[in-house]
Amino acid sequence: MTTLIGFDYGTKWIGLAVGQTLTATATPLTALPNKGAHPDWAGIELVIRTWQPDALVVGLPFNMDDTEADPAPKMRRFANQLKARFGLPVHHADERLTSIESRRQLGVKTRGRVPGLDAYAAKLILETWLSEHPHL
Repeated sequence: MTTLIGFDYGTKWIGLAVGQTLTATATPLTALPNKGAHPDWAGIELVIRTWQPDALVVGLPFNMDDTEADPAPKMRRFANQLKARFGLPVHHADERLTSIESRRQLGVKTRGRVPGLDAYAAKLILETWLSEHPHL
């Protein structure tokens, strides 16, 4: 069984979820602040130390025509920082429509930040990656 931490990187908040390959499921954990592209590295380190993942998964935004969306370079930079800081493999997953699906599944009808939404989006990102890599 392999344990993974999924990340929904946003300019203000980073959602985190934990999952594993045995059932290909994930659970939302928390959302940590991202102030001016300065993630809460201490918070991320605490999650990584607690769950001791084998790898990390960072969502990448795609447009509906399969091209990368404008924020993708920020997510790639964050993924590279994770790899450099923690020495773990970092994978990417298509995060297209995960925020909309999170709102739908949680029954959220309002706009704006909703507690738990970022972590739930990280759960969906991680489950997307797990479903696309069933051989692990």
